[in-house]
Amino acid sequence: MKFTETPLKGAFLIEPEQVDDERGFFARVFCEKEFAAHGLETRFVQCSVSFNLRKGTLRGMHYQTPPHVETKIIRCTGGSIYDVIVDLRRDSSTYNQWAAFELSATNYRLLYVPAGFAHGFQTLEDNCEVFYQISPFYVPGAARTVQWDAPELGIRWPMVPSIMSERDAGNGSLNAGAR
Repeated sequence: MKFTETPLKGAFLIEPEQVDDERGFFARVFCEKEFAAHGLETRFVQCSVSFNLRKGTLRGMHYQTPPHVETKIIRCTGGSIYDVIVDLRRDSSTYNQWAAFELSATNYRLLYVPAGFAHGFQTLEDNCEVFYQISPFYVPGAARTVQWDAPELGIRWPMVPSIMSERDAGNGSLNAGAR
């Protein structure tokens, strides 16, 4: 696997190294030894899938508060998404900065999102499926949102969202969505 650190400290794009033959290819998308060698979390206790029917669907920006902060590995297994992360770690040199990456079923890239980040995505086509590996268990009382259109962040989404939950719609403030 090829690990490339993003502009946000501690977040990585991971590209599987494919072994091709007449059948197609084989590639690892997780290896405890390789993740540990890069100083990354290796314990993931929960895997989840989200399926999104329509292009323009927006999910996010989600995170959990301490002591339930989440590390995630994200992979788009169907369709394509515009994946966005925001560094919420107050002691980080990239605090309140965001970065975005296209993940798709055809580019096979994964995004490693460290603890202390908010995460969300927008679908770029109909029928998108996203697979998550998550380090702690989901704790509803620790779940929070950063508004997708918080003016303080200035996230540039590819299109006006067509579908989002009431929780994610919020009122546009950086902290207004905290729950």
